[in-house]
Amino acid sequence: VEECDDFLSSSIASRVADLHDAFRDDSIAAVFSVIGGFNCNQLLRYIDWNLVKKHPKIFIGYSDTTALQNAILAKTGLVTYSGPAWSNFGQKLYFDYSMDYFKKCVMNNNPFCVEPSDSWSDDVWYKNQEDRHLIDNKGWRVINEGRAEGIIIGANICTLNLLQGTEYFPNLNNSVLFIEDDETSNPLLFDRDLQSLIHQKGFSGVKGLIIGRFQKQTKMESRLLDQIILSKKELSKMPVIVDVDFGHTSPIITYPIGGEVSVIAGVKKSKIEILKH
Repeated sequence: VEECDDFLSSSIASRVADLHDAFRDDSIAAVFSVIGGFNCNQLLRYIDWNLVKKHPKIFIGYSDTTALQNAILAKTGLVTYSGPAWSNFGQKLYFDYSMDYFKKCVMNNNPFCVEPSDSWSDDVWYKNQEDRHLIDNKGWRVINEGRAEGIIIGANICTLNLLQGTEYFPNLNNSVLFIEDDETSNPLLFDRDLQSLIHQKGFSGVKGLIIGRFQKQTKMESRLLDQIILSKKELSKMPVIVDVDFGHTSPIITYPIGGEVSVIAGVKKSKIEILKH
């Protein structure tokens, strides 16, 4: 934990040892990422996947942790959780929505429906915590109507794409993609990243697409996102819902990577229900 190199990380050996120790210790119920972990894909070749599979436990984080979470699913079949990292629990104000969905997904076995938050913030959560700029949430938008049910795959799209062509990329058959990106993205990059994902072997098995809210710095606009989605013929027959509460704005839901979801996307009524988690 106290080790830090020039890349704001630590050695591969140290990080793998920490991960193995956490999974091996049966007194530990949950493992939280401290923050994203920009280069956590370095670890994949060195992880003892049999150890992880034999000692299943809650594993949660978001953003760059996407690489590790989807690799765990691909190599072990275990469900992990995209949700607040350990550091996010230090947020002083307006964390109730995030905490509520963390509890629903991680601390309860019952199916639950996702509802839009009342408001959201694009402020960096750990700065100026007493002075938050809240934006009224206009709710989700539906780009393509339809229904789908399947296994949740995804999270941060540019990190997920790092796994393409490797043994660590999960099976897309009967899946529903949940994807998002951070402030370094923009419409051009997102379009390219999404197209790259569509080219992935097995994409025909994807049944639906849910997109998390973009940060303002990305300059993504509704009309641009619509153009991107509608330009992909592979997406034309699946439900597509955007501006959902996950990603790099606040608050966020917690959802299970490898869990099951039911999606109804309609102009008058939409529903996202987490069935198994």
